[in-house]
Amino acid sequence: MSASQKKLLSWPPSPPVIAVVLSLVLVIWLFGGEKQRARETPPGEQVKTEQRLAEVEVHWSQAQPAEREQVVQASITAWQLVDVKAQVAGRVEQLLKQQGDVVAAGDALLRLSDEGRTQKLAQMRADVRLREKELEGGRTLISDKLISQTELARLESELARAQAELAAAELAVAYNQPKAPFGGRVDRRYVEVGQLVQPGEVLMTVVDATKVKVAGQVPQLQIGQIQPGQKATVTLLDGREMHGEVHFVSLAAEAGTRSFYVEVHAQNPELWRVAGASATLRIHQPAVNAHRVSPALLSLGEKGELGINIVNDANVVEFHQVQVIGFEGDGTTVTGLPERVRLITQGAGFVRPGDKVETREAAE
Repeated sequence: MSASQKKLLSWPPSPPVIAVVLSLVLVIWLFGGEKQRARETPPGEQVKTEQRLAEVEVHWSQAQPAEREQVVQASITAWQLVDVKAQVAGRVEQLLKQQGDVVAAGDALLRLSDEGRTQKLAQMRADVRLREKELEGGRTLISDKLISQTELARLESELARAQAELAAAELAVAYNQPKAPFGGRVDRRYVEVGQLVQPGEVLMTVVDATKVKVAGQVPQLQIGQIQPGQKATVTLLDGREMHGEVHFVSLAAEAGTRSFYVEVHAQNPELWRVAGASATLRIHQPAVNAHRVSPALLSLGEKGELGINIVNDANVVEFHQVQVIGFEGDGTTVTGLPERVRLITQGAGFVRPGDKVETREAAE
């Protein structure tokens, strides 16, 4: 046995050895006691943490009949507007109508110089009479077989040519006095007496403003609600109003705006000077049941659709897509909700569709 081993087995042991032994005994005793206590003492019941439901404030809302209207920015044009142009060349000899004059359909507006057209008309009339006589003689001769069928056909052709030239000459003489194409007023005059004009040159503008056309573009999402025959109100920039109805709705949208052309016809008995002006067009539609809500209740769904959160009879949150049909003051009128519904007025931002919630009634 070595000297070191003899030292360890010597008695009494040294203080460090005693300390180590006591520490090991204490650890064994503590571990054994806790293990025995765990075996003898049954585990206590675990306390379950109860999750509290979110609380939201709700308000009952009842649908009410609401008038619908589609608001469109529009432009106004006259019922009829035509530039009267010269059909033949000549000098202006007389102005028969002035700017602002009332005209009926067919009234002469001015007179151009004849430039030999009347003489040519007389010549054409004489030529027609000659061809008629020749054809009449030819039909007599062919019965006696003195001319051929070919010669008779030539005589008929000559008469037809002469009649066509006569009709052209009559038109040329008629064009000496350009006429109003419809009843209305002379809105503009572009020529003076003595002025030389050429075919195609604008002489006067005639306008019929007893009715007007109001045209606007309706977005593709709302065009299904617009139908011909619906009543419409046209509000001018100065607040005056005109009344009419939808006359035309286009079948195809414009490629650039994806909107549809809509035309309203409105009466203008007082001949207001509105042609060419802009206006606000309100197209009235049948009433529907709708809810009036605060704009703050509107939110976007998962797909970006506009809607409102409500609480159903089982206290579960539901998201309903809505359509805004009007604004008034601090309220918004929407459709798409049930007839009677509990709107979430506070706390909607802390819940999601499908969540069960506790509710409290909002103060009136």
